[in-house]
Amino acid sequence: MSRTLVLGGARSGKSAHAERLAAQSGKEVVYVATAGAGDAEMARRIALHRAARPGHWLTVEERLALAATLARWRAPHRLVLVDCLTLWLTNLLFADGTEYPDVGEIALPARFHEERAALLEQLARDDGDVVFVSNEVGMGIVPFGAVTRAFADEAGRLNQAVAAACDRVVFVAAGLPLVLKGAPC
Repeated sequence: MSRTLVLGGARSGKSAHAERLAAQSGKEVVYVATAGAGDAEMARRIALHRAARPGHWLTVEERLALAATLARWRAPHRLVLVDCLTLWLTNLLFADGTEYPDVGEIALPARFHEERAALLEQLARDDGDVVFVSNEVGMGIVPFGAVTRAFADEAGRLNQAVAAACDRVVFVAAGLPLVLKGAPC
């Protein structure tokens, strides 16, 4: 059983790298997509991603209940690829329609804390291989606005917690993987 986190910036090649790892595993692949089509442009992006994946991979779309989805699909003969954790975090922050203030402290929804804890608990299990994709958002300036700062903070904390639980962590920049933890890929 292996757990891998693939980090990178926007358009860094992180998803392509994660998909190569999944394809090279020789296992049945379940692709867990956390994106939702909020507008026509995002719907086109999702369609392009879907069309590019191998036809024999099973795609499961899950925007919120990631731990439950992992519990359902992880198995020794299978690799579950989750793309991506930062979209999942965004989904949780806005799932109940909360409108956040521009300034001041942000109170994160209870569901966020519950789902995050459940994900980390599920990740500790020995149920099968999993590869997570996540954006590294902490390499730029501190974002403007309370909710974007809270998002960047929580994305960093989530990436750190998942990285600590993973056997391998890979940072991808310009399509080139740099192994930060674990065996080379």
